[in-house]
Amino acid sequence: MEQYSGTKPVAASHAFDTAALQAHLARELPGFAGPLTVEQFKGGQSNPTYKLVTPGGAYVMRTKPGPAARLLPSAHAIEREYRVMQYLQGSAVPVPRMHLLCEDEAVIGRAFYVMEHVAGRVLWDQSLPGMTADQREAVYDEMNRVIAALHSTDVSAAMASYGRHGNYFERQIGRWSKQYRASETEPIAEMDRLMAWLPEHMPAGARDDGSTAIVHGDFRLDNLMFHPSEPRVVAVLDWELSTLGHPLADFSYHCMAWHIPPGVFRGIGGLDLAALGIPDEAAYVRRYCERRSAAGAPLDPAALRADWDFYLAYNLFRMASIMQGIARRVLDGTASSDQARSSGAATRALAEMGWRYAQRAA
Repeated sequence: MEQYSGTKPVAASHAFDTAALQAHLARELPGFAGPLTVEQFKGGQSNPTYKLVTPGGAYVMRTKPGPAARLLPSAHAIEREYRVMQYLQGSAVPVPRMHLLCEDEAVIGRAFYVMEHVAGRVLWDQSLPGMTADQREAVYDEMNRVIAALHSTDVSAAMASYGRHGNYFERQIGRWSKQYRASETEPIAEMDRLMAWLPEHMPAGARDDGSTAIVHGDFRLDNLMFHPSEPRVVAVLDWELSTLGHPLADFSYHCMAWHIPPGVFRGIGGLDLAALGIPDEAAYVRRYCERRSAAGAPLDPAALRADWDFYLAYNLFRMASIMQGIARRVLDGTASSDQARSSGAATRALAEMGWRYAQRAA
């Protein structure tokens, strides 16, 4: 995940009172003892992320942006990250151990939470250079296992209020349309077309409210922490966009990598997947359907494929809206990642690609 891609000194725009944080943790976090040294992870475009180093070990802290940030409605929901990871402790979905949540902005000037520092590998390049074909196949199968396990996790009473039930695609299209408008920096005709087309062309499968699940919202290779030497996920990270929703929205977003070329949001589109040992999209979808069906939620790959172009158009629109939010934060001077500018520049390309899939689905 971006948060674990190396550290740097804390940027002035994301600095806070380290002494105040140390005093709070000494009171509230069992086993904590200073002195405390703080470093900032180089990633974490949305929510600044810090490595907290003490003589006894390290922790990770995620915060909302600093007081000067221009916060969009419902964005930067670090308390939601904390809640869902706390719920998933001990499940088939590996997550870091949560230590504490502080919503009192008087402590360091913004809400934050502290979690376990997990050691492992972040695999940024989805073509997995340096691996054998068998190793790549194992990594992709493990990704498939984890997302199927997430969508098969029981949504008990403890999570009943985590999100609304029903009309998920309709609500998400409305939400991201508003977010895009709030962040708009230049006209993009394809975004205007998608915002009009998507609500009018939802297939029956997208309207099915009977399969509510916990959705991650940004499930991709570089948001997973792998074991240092095994093809095993040890932590799923970056849950800011998680909610209760339609699992196929989440899964089809994950599968966008097969359609996006390398260098554009780190995709694998156009690569020789057979030579690399990476399953093609059809095989990957089929394996996910098998796992979900084995867990009691029958899925027909053929029926899913019939609606696939709509799902791709929706997710490209959603991704473009997210990238536009990053572009807006660059202009405002509050983006927390050095990569934010290049990510924001992808908005138009993603919108154009999304409109092409919409035309195919029509």
